[in-house]
Amino acid sequence: MYRIINIFGYNCMGDFMKILVIDAQGGGIGRQIITSLKEKQQDLHITAVGTNTAATAAMLKAGADEAATGENAVVVTTRSADVIIGPIGIIIADSMLGEITPKMALAVAQSNAERILIPFRHCGSIVVGTGEGNTGRLIAEAVEEAMRVVKSHE
Repeated sequence: MYRIINIFGYNCMGDFMKILVIDAQGGGIGRQIITSLKEKQQDLHITAVGTNTAATAAMLKAGADEAATGENAVVVTTRSADVIIGPIGIIIADSMLGEITPKMALAVAQSNAERILIPFRHCGSIVVGTGEGNTGRLIAEAVEEAMRVVKSHE
């Protein structure tokens, strides 16, 4: 099923394009992603899901429009997301010091959303060919990719 998105981030049914940011631990990566997305386009509707309350609070403070915490929140929000953004660990069970449960990883992996994954080495896995990128550059690339996805659905 195709959705038509206009410049304001709405689809043809008047619904917001659903951008989901998932993060763990302190939520610093999610916070940076949300801040950068809102700087690019203030009217984007962003849902933040943290694996813990600290991550959720950091993303809310950064400007997420709505937020939730925990495994079930990840499972439920991935069903309706158009775009999912987060560290690569969100698709790897038991990563991020065990904060990503098998159900969370499966929900993200099986979602119909476009997934924009940031290949951090601290998630316990190394993606060969991505090189050593600094956090700021990787986040900037992820945000640019997200904006391309939004604009491609206009």
